[in-house]
Amino acid sequence: MAGTVHRLAVLGHPVSHSRSPAMQNAALAALGLGEWEYGAIDIEPGRFKALVRGLPDEGFVGANVTVPHKEAALAVADEASGAAEAIGAANTLVFERGMIRAENTDAPGLLDAIGEFAGELAGRRALALGAGGAGRAVVWALAEAGADVMLWNRTHSRAEELAAELGVEVIPPELHGEVDPGAFDVIVNASAAGLGDGDGLSSLPLDPAGFRPGQTVVDMVYGKGPGTLVEAARRGGAETVDGLEVLVRQGARSLAMWTGREPDLDVMRSAARA
Repeated sequence: MAGTVHRLAVLGHPVSHSRSPAMQNAALAALGLGEWEYGAIDIEPGRFKALVRGLPDEGFVGANVTVPHKEAALAVADEASGAAEAIGAANTLVFERGMIRAENTDAPGLLDAIGEFAGELAGRRALALGAGGAGRAVVWALAEAGADVMLWNRTHSRAEELAAELGVEVIPPELHGEVDPGAFDVIVNASAAGLGDGDGLSSLPLDPAGFRPGQTVVDMVYGKGPGTLVEAARRGGAETVDGLEVLVRQGARSLAMWTGREPDLDVMRSAARA
């Protein structure tokens, strides 16, 4: 109907740091979709299901989902894509025909952000850091691309559970203190290390001096500038991808699902980095 506002939002706790509203609203404006708007909703875990179920009645057509709700987003959905089901988490919800559909754009968004190297992952050694909702997507994406994946998580038992579920290996407990990053061709931090502009590297089991040329290091956490993980990787000569590029790539896929239009990546990048 004319004049109808199509509402979108990112759901998380906390969520005030998110660049998604600025990025997505800039993309919507560039597409000429003035009747669409994107916001942010801080929602505690205990209230997540009820809030999501009520969003369609408030004019919402979709939502992105971030920490700590990605696994809950899959559980609340009426149907889910094959990727979301396999990953066990969703970062995108679509509300249509009275149904909630769960999607996961984290996995393909990561591979988009890596670029051409994503096509060369078969047989490469990969290290995934973190076993939460984002970590699930990272492990699945790397394994599906043919990489030999090892997983680390601060709580070792959770890493073992996810590794068994997705068919990858875990970093042994005795190496939790220090892992040689040079042993891996690609490293992806999907943990909360570095969130809020903290020293992410100090919370990870990586030797800061071990990065090397020829490897790709991705930090899905973003802040005011490059995190300490990205800085150390760059000093070692590694190719790096920061969390804002991953945000842009997964966000572009989500926006295309909701609107049926392909957004301008450069517009999204500029807004995300402003």
